[in-house]
Amino acid sequence: MRSRYSAYALGDLEYLRASWFPDTCPSELDFEPGVRWLGLDVKRHRLDGEDAATVEFVARYRVGGGSAARLHELSRFVRVEGRWLYVDGEFPQG
Repeated sequence: MRSRYSAYALGDLEYLRASWFPDTCPSELDFEPGVRWLGLDVKRHRLDGEDAATVEFVARYRVGGGSAARLHELSRFVRVEGRWLYVDGEFPQG
């Protein structure tokens, strides 16, 4: 999770694609212009089996000179050949 956050902060599309489960990776992937990532707080993680896990996190960001915003997500990961890959996520209410 932290490495994917760093890839977003650094604009590393190659790493994001490499760490995304191929079946769910979007064909088009780009960064929103003017986004500045401010921090990541991993709230919890849970193993959902030997090769599956869920990570809850809150990432803070700012677009241009606007107010800071939060991205709160429950992300699903699977382990494939020893590497954890992002599958998808959902956004909890509240």
